[in-house]
Amino acid sequence: MDLFSRSWSALRAAVAGLADEDFAQPSGCAGWLVRDLVCHLVIDAQDVLITLATPTEARPTRDAVTYWEVADTAPTGEDPLDALIVRLAAAYQEPRLLKFHLDDVGSAAGRAAALADPGLRVGTRDQVLTAGDYLSAYVLEWTLHHLDLVAHLPHLADPPTEGLARSRALLEEIAQGAYPTSLTDRDALLIGTGRRRPTATEAAELGGRRPLYLG
Repeated sequence: MDLFSRSWSALRAAVAGLADEDFAQPSGCAGWLVRDLVCHLVIDAQDVLITLATPTEARPTRDAVTYWEVADTAPTGEDPLDALIVRLAAAYQEPRLLKFHLDDVGSAAGRAAALADPGLRVGTRDQVLTAGDYLSAYVLEWTLHHLDLVAHLPHLADPPTEGLARSRALLEEIAQGAYPTSLTDRDALLIGTGRRRPTATEAAELGGRRPLYLG
């Protein structure tokens, strides 16, 4: 729960530090500019609020690992929902409005997470998880999107080291195998989710392992 808060706070702080011109730069998400990614984070924050306010008595059907769906192909940005995010982001027109909305909704999501009972069962995407597992899954979400945010903005700080380490461990559980120890946590996440192509040496160490496209 604490790691969720630290990862989310760091990501929101990075967005707060963006200059207006940074919003027009590409992000690490295929087909999305930084402004589109920030708009997606607003939707993510809303999802956290909705999920934590959707308790259920049903038995859990997923945990922090099985929460994730793994696609066979890399995202292109042409999915209808991805395209909708681009149109929503453009509607803000001014970066300060996006910053304000993320700070407003994002702060509320952070408070709700801090107050949540880890054992509370919640419903999301037609599945049931404990709040603790749901928020643990979102550590990976925040960390990957933090890497997406800084992909072409090297002046911004990387995600917290503990968030990178936990996200790598979670990704390795999803992949059902560890990544080479020669890879840093950052590189394991970027290569493991198809955000960066491995070098020839890295590819040899990976042994033909395919990236995971998470959704």
